[in-house]
Amino acid sequence: MKRERLTQIVLVIVGLLNLPQIYLLYKDLWHSSWLLEGKNENGPMFLSFFIPVGVFLLLSARRPSEYRSAIALAAWWNISHGAVMAIQTVEAWVHGVHRNFADVIVVLVIGVVLLAILPAKRLAVAPGVA
Repeated sequence: MKRERLTQIVLVIVGLLNLPQIYLLYKDLWHSSWLLEGKNENGPMFLSFFIPVGVFLLLSARRPSEYRSAIALAAWWNISHGAVMAIQTVEAWVHGVHRNFADVIVVLVIGVVLLAILPAKRLAVAPGVA
């Protein structure tokens, strides 16, 4: 029971961390600032992925074992995103551009923690057997 409660708490925290991206997305889309100021069309598309991940993690907090796939998707997405960010950070340093590793570490830690709390697979039970 303690493990399930810890899983629920972590899912709520990570889900809530993703939701403020709504503001950043709104800010990018308002008056086309993503195009006119930042000249980065990938930013809004990228931010738009955080929001549903946060919503689904919040939904999964009610019954984590029923949302195992959604939790696993969020975990592996964070790990793959962190790996790409790590490569980009190293490449930036090689080209003389300073980039902080803090966001890389945070994203990787979130992915690893989500994998660590992933509920066990439920065994399928044949109808009439229980």
